Amino acid sequence: MDIQWYPGHMTKARRQMQEDLKLIDLIIELVDARIPVSSRNPDISELGKGKSRLILMNKADLADEAANRKWLDYFKSQGYHAILIDSRSGKGVRSIGPMVQEACKEKIERDARRGIKNRPIRAMVVGIPNVGKSTFINSYAGRACAKTGNKPGVTKGKQWIRLGKGLELLDTPGILWPKFDDPEVGKRLAIIGSVKDELLNVEELSLSMMKFLKETYPGTLNSRYQADESKTEVDNLYEIAANRQCVLKGGEPDTVKAASILMDDYRSGKLGKISLEHPAKN
Repeated sequence: MDIQWYPGHMTKARRQMQEDLKLIDLIIELVDARIPVSSRNPDISELGKGKSRLILMNKADLADEAANRKWLDYFKSQGYHAILIDSRSGKGVRSIGPMVQEACKEKIERDARRGIKNRPIRAMVVGIPNVGKSTFINSYAGRACAKTGNKPGVTKGKQWIRLGKGLELLDTPGILWPKFDDPEVGKRLAIIGSVKDELLNVEELSLSMMKFLKETYPGTLNSRYQADESKTEVDNLYEIAANRQCVLKGGEPDTVKAASILMDDYRSGKLGKISLEHPAKN
């Protein structure tokens, strides 16, 4: 399955981001804790060279806790500041302020030497579609100051948000990159919902997801759908259809609906805390 999605507004957003980077001190990059590497846009890493970087592993509540700890160690070993957060509940958000100060320590000290006091830190919030940027900003600011949605591509223009005297955030649209060189990256992005579902073959995606679950989190399909994991993924899809009473007119199993149920159950955490990437496997 070759998944690619790069609508026109993303090209414009990338050019705008390149211009705006001249104005900021810090890049706050949101990644999905379930796929911390695949959800990092390599264009952002390239454009943001030389800028202080804070990585927020969002949706950490949906990810494997052991994997989360390993990913934090991984990012720190790469020289990044990193925090686990759940922007919906606000968990971990309070620790961001001190981490922003730490990440910008050199800038603050440089300003002090120049006699500049209380100059706000200007941070750009970046990330791929549907990673939770707007929800994070609303949670951090304590008010609804950025549009939110459960579909990728809700934020299409930039907006500045002032958080007191010490910090200004620049929200940006979620952007992917023009081509996924590794097809597995595109597949993982599709599974978490960062590629529009309308562009996907949900049945094929579900077969790939079931194969991964049986290899990495055995027992998950059996526990949720009473599926026999010794059978093929195609058999398991029919079992999910039967378990969830997904039936077409004429009595045929509705495998498209069954596949969509599997994807929705994963994205909402109903299958458990499951990471699609683990540091030892990258």
